[in-house]
Amino acid sequence: MSTDVRQHRADGEQDARRDWQRWHRERVVAVAVPHGPLSLAGTHWLSDHPDGRIANVPGQWREEGDAVVLTARAEEGLTVDGAPQAGEVRLGADSGPAGGSRVAHGDRRLVVLRREGLWAVRDFDPGSAARHAFSTIDATPYDPAWALRGTFRPYAADRTVRVANADGVERGLALAGEIAFTVGADEHTLQAAVEPDGSLWAVFADATSGNGSYRFRFLRPGAPDADGGVGVDFNRALLPPCAFADHFICPFPPPGNTLAVPVPAGERNRIDA
Repeated sequence: MSTDVRQHRADGEQDARRDWQRWHRERVVAVAVPHGPLSLAGTHWLSDHPDGRIANVPGQWREEGDAVVLTARAEEGLTVDGAPQAGEVRLGADSGPAGGSRVAHGDRRLVVLRREGLWAVRDFDPGSAARHAFSTIDATPYDPAWALRGTFRPYAADRTVRVANADGVERGLALAGEIAFTVGADEHTLQAAVEPDGSLWAVFADATSGNGSYRFRFLRPGAPDADGGVGVDFNRALLPPCAFADHFICPFPPPGNTLAVPVPAGERNRIDA
């Protein structure tokens, strides 16, 4: 290998390391923002509250067809779309960041959620104990050996498998294909979903899960190229939202997405002060 080639490779690895360091700093900031995952204080399924009253959440919430109807008194201090709410309003499921939800109570954001036909209200509270206890995310320093190349193999038709979720309920997980990659001399695969922007999302565990890293993690490769080639960078393996607050309903890895090899890369655990 020529000196120029070695220098080019070294420069590329240094750039990748700096990019990773910037990504890691931004991740730490993002989870700790006022309405980030650390602030989720509760997920309240309306089917568990037939009278529409949720402890410590103002208003009365009830399901009505394809919407949730919120009834509030002015003195309860709720706002909808930034205006004080008195009376009834129909709400659909919120999309986007929690900070942009339609319903607020002071600094809190009340997010309407729908999963498999069931409605819930999530309470994001910037004053949550988890947010104030948080220090940082423990992550393995960048290792170029874990920035792999792989191939995405789409299924002939999308599949849905039932998997356990972090709240103990089994739900459907949509899968569109598998990512194949090589570690050492062995090929491995992960079943993945395709996001609306074409990027991929996989839920996986490995030999470090529960023994040096959280019990499972997320991987979000970019969109595959025209030939199916895709970057599989385990340096950017993510902790799922339920690693930051117990009230998320993250799916566990589907069958086949537990790697027998250790993946000592990416985010490992939340660290509290």
